[in-house]
Amino acid sequence: MPSAEIISIGTELLLGEITDTNARYLARSLRDCGVDLYRKTTIGDNARRIAQTICEGLERADIIITTGGLGPTVDDPTREAVALALDVELEYRPELWEQILRRFERFGRTPSENNKRQAYIPKGALAVENPVGTAPSFICAANGKVVISLPGVPREMQHLMENAVIPYLRANFKLTSVITARVLHTSGMGESVIDELIADLETLSNPTVGLAAHSGQVDVRITAKAESQIEVARMIAELETNIRQRLGQAIYGADAETLESCVAAALSRRGWRLAAVEFGLGGELLRRFVTFAAGQFAGGQIQAEAPADRLQTTEAFRQSQGAEVGVGVFLFPAGEKTEIYIAIITPEGQQELARPYGGPPGSAPAWAANHTLDTLRKI
Repeated sequence: MPSAEIISIGTELLLGEITDTNARYLARSLRDCGVDLYRKTTIGDNARRIAQTICEGLERADIIITTGGLGPTVDDPTREAVALALDVELEYRPELWEQILRRFERFGRTPSENNKRQAYIPKGALAVENPVGTAPSFICAANGKVVISLPGVPREMQHLMENAVIPYLRANFKLTSVITARVLHTSGMGESVIDELIADLETLSNPTVGLAAHSGQVDVRITAKAESQIEVARMIAELETNIRQRLGQAIYGADAETLESCVAAALSRRGWRLAAVEFGLGGELLRRFVTFAAGQFAGGQIQAEAPADRLQTTEAFRQSQGAEVGVGVFLFPAGEKTEIYIAIITPEGQQELARPYGGPPGSAPAWAANHTLDTLRKI
């Protein structure tokens, strides 16, 4: 199975001015077609440093994919960098210039002289027409390995990846394997506890199991590799059954499922509506309820001041909204720790919970919201 590395090019990425969504998309695309991804690198707009990174990548991987730096300006150095890395010259391709002219004509624009830079690609490269933009892409083969350069505009990159690059990789690297991932979401159980319960599974080589901790929840990722989608699904299903048996009710969903959707389902089963009041969370809890189906969320309120009686405040707001369920979440900074108070009132009774929080202060609202939703899903 071939291995790959992704190189994201752009000083704006390196300095954190924009988020690199291209690398995430490419990583998933490579995974889905059975290519092992071992490294992602971000580098600024410097031809020599990019060339050095490409050379280093080719020593480790079979496939190098770059994104960005294919525009017409001086600070778009990818063409020069790839040529430098492969020790070849840039050559002018008249057919690419014709494609660029047609693209500009379709857009009702006139290209400037510097746009002609985009018609130059490394000598011997396979040109890839860009039907959704003005920056042609190219593929350079070298000693059984390839360097593939794609534009940085996400829409253009994705179109070329799906319609040109993936077919090229499948044909030239005889890709038959499938790699699929499934993510199980847990709440109410710490990462260290989960690790103890499934530590032996985390040492498997295929499928693999990994943990990712977030504020108030932990994800368990299962990744499997096989020759068919049927086989990979079977492998994941068997391991998922094992993990669910060990973690039990701590698992609330998988993949796109959210705590909010679980709470909505619990309310729907009972035919209940919910009203919520919060203090100190900056609207975090109420924001999570906007995904509810029409009628399930009766209303929300942010308290400007800490209430003297939190349970009474929750009950009063529940009654004012005519809801069956009332929830109140109140966050109080207390020195090095933060105290979180949760009140839940249903037709079957009421709960009052007090929880200390000692993590980063900025994560306290998300932690409180997750903890509240985790409690609500079990009503």
